Amino acid sequence: MPSLDEHCRITQRAFGDAYEHVHRWLNEFEGKAPYGMKNRRVRHHEQGIDAVRQLFGDTAAEVARMHIEMDLLEDGWNFGDPFPRCESDYAV
Repeated sequence: MPSLDEHCRITQRAFGDAYEHVHRWLNEFEGKAPYGMKNRRVRHHEQGIDAVRQLFGDTAAEVARMHIEMDLLEDGWNFGDPFPRCESDYAV
């Protein structure tokens, strides 16, 4: 999984701002019960992107999508694969 610093560096290059608050919001449950390292099921999907849009705006939603895609790619997901819509799209 890309680190917070890596997410921020890539976002800084792509959007002109690190958007650290968006990355922190997406990963808020990392390592916390009951999710542990399966925190992605909470916000790493279309519903999470929609929540980012409502909280932080349209550009932040694009940042969130980039963050999620980076994480998914590390897990073996490909751009031709379905993008998770909600928490139930993640295997338990």
